[in-house]
Amino acid sequence: MSTVGRAGKRSTGPIAKETPTTMTKPQSSLLRFEDLGGREPSVLANESILLKGLVVRSWSNQISIHFRSRQPQSSSLLLRYQAFVLSCNFPDRPAYGDVSVTSLHAGGEAYFYCFNGYQLQGPSTLTCRNATTPYWSGKVPRCLVACGGMVKNATLGRIVSPGFPGNYSNNLTCHWVLEAPESQRLHVHFEKVALAEDDDRFLIKNGNHIDSPILYDSYEVEYLPNEGIISSTRHLFVEFTTDGFGTNTGVAIRYEAFAAGHCYEPFVKYGNFTSTDSTYAVGTVVEFTCDPGYTLEQGSVIIECMDPSNPQWNETEPACRAVCSGEITDSAGVVLSPNWPEAYDKGQDCIWGIHVEEDKRIMLDIQVLHMGKNDMLTFYDGDDLTAKVLGQYSGSRPRFKLYTSMADVTIQFQSDPATNIYGYNNGFVVHFFEVPRNDTCPELPEVSNGWKTTSHPDLVHGTVVTYQCYPGFEVVGTEMLMCQWDLTWSGDLPSCERVLSCPDPGTVEHSRRVMSGPRLIVGSTVQYICNKGYSLSGNSLLSCYHRDSTGPKWSEKLPKCILVSIELPNPYLWMCVYLCYIADSYEPCRNPGTPPYTIQSSEKHVYQAGETVRFSCMSGYELQGEPVLRCVPGHPSKWSHPPPQCKGSLCVLQCS
Repeated sequence: MSTVGRAGKRSTGPIAKETPTTMTKPQSSLLRFEDLGGREPSVLANESILLKGLVVRSWSNQISIHFRSRQPQSSSLLLRYQAFVLSCNFPDRPAYGDVSVTSLHAGGEAYFYCFNGYQLQGPSTLTCRNATTPYWSGKVPRCLVACGGMVKNATLGRIVSPGFPGNYSNNLTCHWVLEAPESQRLHVHFEKVALAEDDDRFLIKNGNHIDSPILYDSYEVEYLPNEGIISSTRHLFVEFTTDGFGTNTGVAIRYEAFAAGHCYEPFVKYGNFTSTDSTYAVGTVVEFTCDPGYTLEQGSVIIECMDPSNPQWNETEPACRAVCSGEITDSAGVVLSPNWPEAYDKGQDCIWGIHVEEDKRIMLDIQVLHMGKNDMLTFYDGDDLTAKVLGQYSGSRPRFKLYTSMADVTIQFQSDPATNIYGYNNGFVVHFFEVPRNDTCPELPEVSNGWKTTSHPDLVHGTVVTYQCYPGFEVVGTEMLMCQWDLTWSGDLPSCERVLSCPDPGTVEHSRRVMSGPRLIVGSTVQYICNKGYSLSGNSLLSCYHRDSTGPKWSEKLPKCILVSIELPNPYLWMCVYLCYIADSYEPCRNPGTPPYTIQSSEKHVYQAGETVRFSCMSGYELQGEPVLRCVPGHPSKWSHPPPQCKGSLCVLQCS
């Protein structure tokens, strides 16, 4: 009996099959689930792994079930299916922007926006469209810098040069016009101005056209004004020009509009502030703080809006900078390379000391390490440079962690005095945390479908933990982990994954083999065909099956190709000579018969010497005797045991 079924829905999602709630299936039955949503069908499950209560989920809205049984009267299958909604993958975030999603299901929308100073190129909204495999309605947009433009209703924003924070290109002429709301003026904060030492130029003019009076000229000013600049009208004209030679990072400014009787909104890069009045009227007090890893410099921590006739801050805002060296007593924090995320200077020698509670130790999480090959970052396990070195690094490395053995750590950074590293995000970012003191590695968890053994009851330095898997599963990852001197494990936790393929059965001498496919997965076959002059002893066809907890295995042992005859060449073209040899030739065994209520794995009239036949019982019966019989070579050959019997063990009531 062979049955093929197909299930699918156009407007919902893939199909979850809870299989089976009732299932009586002899070993000769075949059952296969396939997903039909791709270019080619993909197998989701077959009879080798199906168990009562198993849930199979498709990737698309189409699935097929193929069920075949050689004995219809003793085979039954019951399953339930339920559709669930497919979803799109989460869309990528554009560089210098972000995305928010209402839903990942069909009809859901993704909204894209750019950070200040960048403009969206592409659709601002994408919709998840329903299909065999759902997809977004278009490509993810990009956030790019525009070379100039008109900014109306300019209340708060940012202007950056094309390419920022990377280098700008040559031969640019960019003009921006900022227009604040009626009866408001504009204030500009300078974040960065880095131009090539040639004819590149940056100007800000007090008006809305190119001939307006100049407020700032990079040609004339050596240092950036900490207090910024203020327009006398509602307009500012910004000009950025480059020649055909050098290049640099460029410019970044922040603008704020403010009304009469109010101060402009303060700003501190790499920091934040609190205010007593969100409109910044006269009398407003603002207090500044820096982001972790940065230190307040210049200016004042607290400023106040004063002078009702001409409101202005009584002090300039401070600056937050990643400084070279420092003593830190916080329980958690960040150490940054000097000027981060800008590039550090050459010839620097910086030392940071971190100190936590005496009964604690320190965990160092080095999240970013991208330095020049001649620059050096060293960690000392103590409060000075004479302590033991925890680690010394140069160049680039992926994220890693270190642990101290005590409550102090010293970090030293030395940059090459001869060369410099350029570019954004070059340097290091080190997060540190106070953690409990311990002389052992942390406890490792158990793994599903496996167990672990430990070389020492206490997880002290040198302890080895070995992971092993239950039959039918194999270790994925490192099976042996060692507790290292820094009290961390030598690798990641492994897992036990189900084995879904048979090992290569090998080759048979004097034969060739034909494989059903490139991979030896459950259900695949290997057939051996003897060369001319050789006779097959054993079963020519081996099938990869999975019927128990020991994992996939081959249905038969490797056959042999036995020499039968050799045809000699005929040099004179008129005489043929044949020599015939008989080696290991035995009579076959006849079929041992099928006792009542038993099932044979294969029903053949004769079995060659060495072949086996397996017996099982129908539902409700119990096997008594040997389940596997082997044809023992001889003259005549005979079976290793009499056929087993199937005795009734329980009563079965079936209702339909």
